[in-house]
Amino acid sequence: MDDHTIKFVVPKDQDSQAKEILKSVYASLSEKGYNPINQIVGYLLSEDPTYITNYNNARSLICRLDRDELLQDLVRHYLFNN
Repeated sequence: MDDHTIKFVVPKDQDSQAKEILKSVYASLSEKGYNPINQIVGYLLSEDPTYITNYNNARSLICRLDRDELLQDLVRHYLFNN
């Protein structure tokens, strides 16, 4: 077994794609009258896609993202860009 720490590197274009997808999903949830932050957090914690509306293909879009990578990006951004 290898005891080395694994470092994940997300390419810049993938990072901007994730941002655009989250913005689109946020907008779709808002348009449908949901609290978009609560719904996205619910999805990220549970991986239950029913937290995300099908409106504007939002559910399909967010399922394209790797949740682990997205959570890493969110934590990194929170720690180093605030």
